[in-house]
Amino acid sequence: MADHLDSPGPIAVTPTPGVTALVGPPLGDAKTDITDVYAFLKPGDPTKSILVLDVNPLAPLLANSFDSEAIYEINIDTKGHAVPDLSFRIRFSEFEAGSQTATVHLAIGDVVADQVTAGEPAIIAGAPVSFGAMPVITVSGPYKFFAGIRSDPFFFDLFGFIDGFNFKFGDFFKDKNVFGIVLEVPNSALGTTPHTTSLWGRTLLSVNGSLVRDDRMGRAAINTVFNHGPDKNIFNSIDPIRDLTALTTEGITFVQSFENTLTALGGDPGLATVLLPDVLNYDFSKPTSYAALNGRQLQDDVIDISLGLVTGGGLTSDNVGPHSDYLSDFPYLGTPH
Repeated sequence: MADHLDSPGPIAVTPTPGVTALVGPPLGDAKTDITDVYAFLKPGDPTKSILVLDVNPLAPLLANSFDSEAIYEINIDTKGHAVPDLSFRIRFSEFEAGSQTATVHLAIGDVVADQVTAGEPAIIAGAPVSFGAMPVITVSGPYKFFAGIRSDPFFFDLFGFIDGFNFKFGDFFKDKNVFGIVLEVPNSALGTTPHTTSLWGRTLLSVNGSLVRDDRMGRAAINTVFNHGPDKNIFNSIDPIRDLTALTTEGITFVQSFENTLTALGGDPGLATVLLPDVLNYDFSKPTSYAALNGRQLQDDVIDISLGLVTGGGLTSDNVGPHSDYLSDFPYLGTPH
């Protein structure tokens, strides 16, 4: 998977008759479980970018709204140091009578993930959340915003992955939904040196009056494939700047753990320091291409690309391809099922 179900409690799935697997550790909240992060040039207008943060796998089965006490972040590093220099922070009102609104704040500077900065300017305020088929879009100045239930854009043979890379079951996600957060932003808002820009999603939960790191994601499938058991939660609780030095439960660095996994899969262990820190590189002066480690489009086959990379060409495809329901215009995510 990309990052589906690396945070909420276990979900029972049946890849083959008589075989049941539990996906996901018994921690976290589906409302703030990040499934995927995307960043791509706006089709037809390369002066703007589309940023997508998807949460809540299997929506609305696990949760029917956004968390009003959480913060949903799209963090932007403009200097290549794995620290956010600006952050789009999305907060939601309480879910009442089937309705909810969103406010987007822009924090600028060396942003501390668990610190709410006073005086953050609101670039979007009171934006209605979409709970139906028709997307409700809010425009404010150069920004465009959407939040709500949509078709899950991710595609992957999940059962084949569970069944030891026996990819014959088809696309598990073709009829699934997520809660999507989509921002259209001018490239000028992402910094002046595009070749050093990177981004990642982060969710923060309010626990006893304090903000706690819940989930995070940059590239696809990093936490799902490379980390195991409690290490998934450790990885979610740290920021990218610590990826090269933090220790796993085995007492080795995540870099060494990634090297061990790459070696076991037949890949190049040297890729560990390419995959870490776990951020999505995004040079908005060049075409978007996940294969070229530059952003991620909805239709990018991140699983095929990743399989070939981490197995040294031993596996090249899960035999499923992009969905056919992506929209050609904002918010680009398909109509919910």
